[in-house]
Amino acid sequence: MNTLIDFYQHLGWALTALVIGTFMLAGTVKGVIGLGLPTVAMGLLGLAMAPAQAAALLIIPSTVTNVWQLAKGGQLRGLLARLWPMLLMIAVGTGLGSWWLGINGGPSMTRALGAALLLYALSGLALPTFSVPASAERWLGPLCGLLTGIIASATGVFVIPAVPYLQALGLSRDQLVQALGLSFTVSTLALAAGLAGTGALGGDELGASWLALAPALLGMWLGQWLRQRISAVLFKRVFFIGMAGLGLHLLMQG
Repeated sequence: MNTLIDFYQHLGWALTALVIGTFMLAGTVKGVIGLGLPTVAMGLLGLAMAPAQAAALLIIPSTVTNVWQLAKGGQLRGLLARLWPMLLMIAVGTGLGSWWLGINGGPSMTRALGAALLLYALSGLALPTFSVPASAERWLGPLCGLLTGIIASATGVFVIPAVPYLQALGLSRDQLVQALGLSFTVSTLALAAGLAGTGALGGDELGASWLALAPALLGMWLGQWLRQRISAVLFKRVFFIGMAGLGLHLLMQG
């Protein structure tokens, strides 16, 4: 506990408040639309700290909320049988990217984070609806997984191109939510292994990440409450516009 307190005292109370507020907002977004926690967390925390430090903080909240998400739906066995090549290549891509690129505090990684957020936002706002034929899944799934892992290893954002790919598979709403949770869980665990391998994730960082879990869960509960009372389509559009602006700012700042 003393180590955890020392970590946040070293971080500063202003940044500590930013961490708590960020994870509450990120949890709220995830509660409403089923995704967005690491994206929001990396985008906002990337304004004030190194990407590696931000990525370390999201490990526990992202893992717990995604396991919670993938545990619901009753389709886990079928989804694993269908998606395992993509999931395997996410882990491979993250491992290769961590060894080759890694997350560091340099301006190039800040720009990479901004570019990933901007690309994700534009895909959500402008990408037309498309479908992936069954014959293409054999090669397209692993390719999307590899690219997702490499991008995640450099930016901490693991939605491109995994999310558009999963959305194009023609899954039911419940299957899609569970598939996203499965993909994000594998991505988070692979990212954690990559961070640990480069020395960016140790006991202090994990302890600090546990503290971020409570506001994330509170935000997720609030988001699920809001989902019944607001237009999810409008909320998603506002979310993507916000991510585009944030990504553009990080891209220019880097």
